[in-house]
Amino acid sequence: MKILIIKLGASGDVIRTTTLLHLFSGDKVDWITSDLNSILLHGIPNINRVYKESEVEQTEFSGYDLVINLEDSIDAAKIFMKVPHRQLFGAYLGNDSKMTYTEDSSGWFDLSLISRHGLQKANQLKYENQKSYQELIFRCLGYEFKGETYFLPESPATNLYGDVAIAPSAGKVWPMKNWAYFNELTLMLRSKGYTVNHLPTRTTMLEHLSDIRNHSVLISGDSLPMHFALGSGINCLTFFICTSAAEIYHYGVMTKLISPDLEKYFYRRDFQSEATTSIKLSQALDAFDYLIKKRAIYA
Repeated sequence: MKILIIKLGASGDVIRTTTLLHLFSGDKVDWITSDLNSILLHGIPNINRVYKESEVEQTEFSGYDLVINLEDSIDAAKIFMKVPHRQLFGAYLGNDSKMTYTEDSSGWFDLSLISRHGLQKANQLKYENQKSYQELIFRCLGYEFKGETYFLPESPATNLYGDVAIAPSAGKVWPMKNWAYFNELTLMLRSKGYTVNHLPTRTTMLEHLSDIRNHSVLISGDSLPMHFALGSGINCLTFFICTSAAEIYHYGVMTKLISPDLEKYFYRRDFQSEATTSIKLSQALDAFDYLIKKRAIYA
């Protein structure tokens, strides 16, 4: 089969979508992604060709047996409309010029911004969902998820090494992901003798990936560094304050700290300072100690 995947962003979402490549290893798979995220897909042997979003307008696409469009935006739907295909899985622009999706992809898109149930019901379904992103997408495509791993590119050597890497910021889109006590936790872990580094800004995402790979534990919110760690087999201590913990598959290396007020703040993009303190510092310290003992990281 000749298959096209359309997944533009966010970066972490692109990475977790690479698990689909396990399903099509004997097929010819092309991928359209954002210019920013193209670096994450180059060199992956299961991908035939990576198209940058900026290249689409000048590209003449040949026919595909299957197009998997996992974006819910009109811009992505317009990209899809340029592509000759036999079968579509995912989102598209309906006759009423509104975004909709194929019935076989409803297990995922019913929980999305374009849900046929409306946003309020979609968020409730998302909150109640107990399956990972991979489980949902695999099932929609007719497969069973069996822990298939991410594909990640090779990354260059960097000089940041330590025991624990901390990613204290999750960006501006989800301000409530930014847990309030990262600095205090850093000081306490250093007092226990651990080498703790806050991840610096890097020129490329691949250097960022290397920094994470140079540590034994990553502590972060639900963010790109978390996905880098999961794909690299790095132990994670991850805070879930306003997004779904169930959607993130643990791969046997993740310890999840879930806010007791998750339902109150679920999928909100505003900022409430009490959300960032809803997981206590003592809980994080206990979870870290448990992670160390369970994994025998420094035995």
